[in-house]
This record gives sequence, structure tokens and C-alpha cells, in this order.
Amino acid sequence: MVRAMWNGEVIAESDDTVIVEGNHYFRVDSVRADLLHPSSTTTVCPWKGQAWYHTIAVDGKENRDAAWFYPSPSAAASSIAGRMAFWHGVEIEDDGGPQADEA
Repeated sequence: MVRAMWNGEVIAESDDTVIVEGNHYFRVDSVRADLLHPSSTTTVCPWKGQAWYHTIAVDGKENRDAAWFYPSPSAAASSIAGRMAFWHGVEIEDDGGPQADEA
């Protein structure tokens, strides 16, 4: 099982993540939507496409743009369609189960 944790709260938990460039991408249905708020931030990756960001809010604290996803990833990044990843201090805990590494 892989967990994304921030500020003492589980943000996402799944035994189905895809690892791309060292990041665990969680299926969006395994992410706590109640802790996320859409951000206006977007970035473009040359091979994955345009990323959209979310801010994580837990117990009155915010972690701006700490979650991202590719709503329409390129064909080369199709393995992360419908998935979200984390950074900016979000801790990833992996119990050591098998994971798919796509890049």
C-alpha cells in the first residue's frame, strides 16, 4: 500500500500507483477530494502535456500547488491518465508492495 501524507493526514492511499520520474501517480478515486482545492496554476511538460494543480488544505493549513494531474496526457504519458501526484512536502509512504514503473 502506498500513502501520500501531509500535516498528519492521509491525502491518498492505494495499492495501484504508477511511478513516473520518481513520482507515484495515484488513481484520482483514491485521493481525498475533500482536502483539495483547484489552483489556477498550470505547467507544460514537453512529453506529458499540460499539468493542472491543486492546493491541499488540512486543519487550516494550506500546501499550495502540492498536487498535480494531467487531464489530457500525451500518448507517451497515457499511463498517468486519471492519476494525481504530489510534492512540496507531501510524504510518500510505501509498504514495499509491487508498483508499476512506467518511465
